[in-house]
Amino acid sequence: MVHRSTHLAWVAILAASSLAAGQGPKAAPRKVVKTDAEWARLLTPDQFLVTRRKATEPAFSGKLLHNKGKGTYACICCDNPLFSSRTKFESGTGWPSFFAPYAATSVMNEIDRSYGETRMEVLCATCGAHLGHVFDDGPPPTGLRYCMNSLALKFVKDVPASTKATSKDGGGPKATPDDPARPKQDDPAKAGGDGS
Repeated sequence: MVHRSTHLAWVAILAASSLAAGQGPKAAPRKVVKTDAEWARLLTPDQFLVTRRKATEPAFSGKLLHNKGKGTYACICCDNPLFSSRTKFESGTGWPSFFAPYAATSVMNEIDRSYGETRMEVLCATCGAHLGHVFDDGPPPTGLRYCMNSLALKFVKDVPASTKATSKDGGGPKATPDDPARPKQDDPAKAGGDGS
């Protein structure tokens, strides 16, 4: 019972800090607003259920759970950067887990009292998509575990700086690793990948 009261106290503190930071019920208007019909046309049925109806994908089923690539995890609905691969860790829970959001303004928190529990829900700050929940059992430096649904995320692989630059001869941008114009390597082991 001590653990439950500690958990409820933590939820209250996080909720208060979210309100103080302009999150939660008094948050600024969302930047992306669509009707359910518009979201349903843009998303797969499973993505819609998770992001717009607050469903949870089955544990250990998400395609991004074991992703080891370097990059950014963005909102599947609006492309808002949510988490960096630098903050991803293996929690053993069955969902992609992060110890901090991409930026303080990337996500917002709301108290979730569904299913007879009190938890802290994590939403995209740009479009309000349900992403998952945050818990106080994560690793240092934050001690937080942002437990996210893969279906709410898309992975955007980092492009090395050398491929971002344009050539000096004005020939346009250099080919990126995923560019079809880039020559293919014969050895798949050398081609790399995002680990998903």
